[in-house]
Amino acid sequence: MISPKADKTRRHVVHRLRGFTLVEVLATMMLIAIALPAIMKGITVATSAGTVARRRTEAIGLAESKLNEIIVAVEWQGGQLAGDFGPDWPDYHWQATVSNWPLDTTGAGIQQVDLQVTWPFRGQTDSYKLSTLTYLRTTSSTTGQ
Repeated sequence: MISPKADKTRRHVVHRLRGFTLVEVLATMMLIAIALPAIMKGITVATSAGTVARRRTEAIGLAESKLNEIIVAVEWQGGQLAGDFGPDWPDYHWQATVSNWPLDTTGAGIQQVDLQVTWPFRGQTDSYKLSTLTYLRTTSSTTGQ
């Protein structure tokens, strides 16, 4: 014979194993309805920030590469100072400007080369600017007999 207390406990356990109540389901749906838009907004913001970081990192690499190319090939002295990066990077464009360095007190003719990379992003133009200093070394040759 089962005691009344054990029988009551057994009925309570069987009752709890049947499933969720309507109130529990509605409360869960309400919680999801409140939390889901905030979670989706967070995912959208994170994705956008990742895209911005990727595009800026690409622009930095392209700017460094192009500026090095301009300096090594001495293109900064009258060469082409604008262009794009070819079919591999169709959205990115560059423009370089050369000016006298305002802090040059040596008279060596130090030039400042500024290279700006631009790309479209969300209907606007974003850009990255990289600068360096350079000068053309004059070579003096002395011949002795």
